[in-house]
Amino acid sequence: MTTSCTDALEMAAILINIQPGDEVIMPSYTFVSTPNAFVLRGAKIIFADSKKDNPNMDEDSIEALITPKTKAIVPVHYAGVACNMDIIMDIANRHNLFVIEDAAQAIESYYLNKDGIKKPLGSIGHLAAFSFHETKNIISGEGGMLAINDESFSERAEIIWEKGTNRSAFFFEDLLINTDGLILAVHSYLLKL
Repeated sequence: MTTSCTDALEMAAILINIQPGDEVIMPSYTFVSTPNAFVLRGAKIIFADSKKDNPNMDEDSIEALITPKTKAIVPVHYAGVACNMDIIMDIANRHNLFVIEDAAQAIESYYLNKDGIKKPLGSIGHLAAFSFHETKNIISGEGGMLAINDESFSERAEIIWEKGTNRSAFFFEDLLINTDGLILAVHSYLLKL
């Protein structure tokens, strides 16, 4: 959980190590938080044109925008309308790029992939950002969520979320030091069941 979708996008930019001069491809039609999360780290935003039938990025225009400086593609599933994630993930995989889904408005929205499998939006790219703002599908007044779909980001995401402190290592080690006997007793009990 994050305080907003904006914070989730900013965490994603940190997680993929955006540096000054890196390029990030995203749709030209999006809320200002989407590009700002990357601009704050020095990225240059490369805007992709929208599709003819909706404001999502035209997946067929992405490849022509890629340069040696491109680091990520940020599809925005505007109003819960899915981008073609098969095409986006294929492009990203071929060019070794990260995909960060802006799923702010995509809670309870799905993508039907090329194999006929229905996948929740925000579960396909490496990372995804969701919003619980009062104008979204599920609200909490404010709030957001960063979804980690690539486990290699999990530990670092928790440290960033904890403002640079690796609290889980501290508490886990403390738990092992102080409760070895209890853990062994519970384990032994469970083995008897």
